[in-house]
Amino acid sequence: MLTQLTQAQLVNGAVLLCTLGGELGPERPITMLRPIPPLVVAVGIVLLYVRSIATQGMGVTVELAGIAAGLVGGLAALGLVHVFHSERTGGPASHAGWPYALVWFAVFGARAWFSYGCVHLFPLQYAQWRATHRVASGTITDALVFMADAMIVTCCLGVVARAAALPKPVSEPRLVGSDVDP
Repeated sequence: MLTQLTQAQLVNGAVLLCTLGGELGPERPITMLRPIPPLVVAVGIVLLYVRSIATQGMGVTVELAGIAAGLVGGLAALGLVHVFHSERTGGPASHAGWPYALVWFAVFGARAWFSYGCVHLFPLQYAQWRATHRVASGTITDALVFMADAMIVTCCLGVVARAAALPKPVSEPRLVGSDVDP
């Protein structure tokens, strides 16, 4: 059985591969199938790692804070994605560069540091905080999963929504019956 720390690092790795692979590069086509891989990763993470969702007390607050942090992180990443009409294909496409990657690395680096710290750097303080506030250790894991998922879904669906909102490209009028190409 994997430790919670190992599980957290696996989640981080899967999310980073999925999100950076989908956006980094000069021109990524945006199709109806584009959101499927990130959404499959998001659902898979929940199915694999979320054991029981908190329904009362501070646990609910912690999980909602994870979701809120993910929404903010997803919007920050989305703000760094350029969505445009491809000159090559005419369809919607996106481009994200190093600033986009740095947002993901910063957020997931902080998550990895926190997960590591709870086990190796400040385990007594972490246990005392959980006991004081009656928060199960699984709740923190769930909150981190919800944060990752909210960030993935916000950014992924945001790119698709921005592509759908692009104005229709204006095509050059062709002269019918003319031998001259415009």
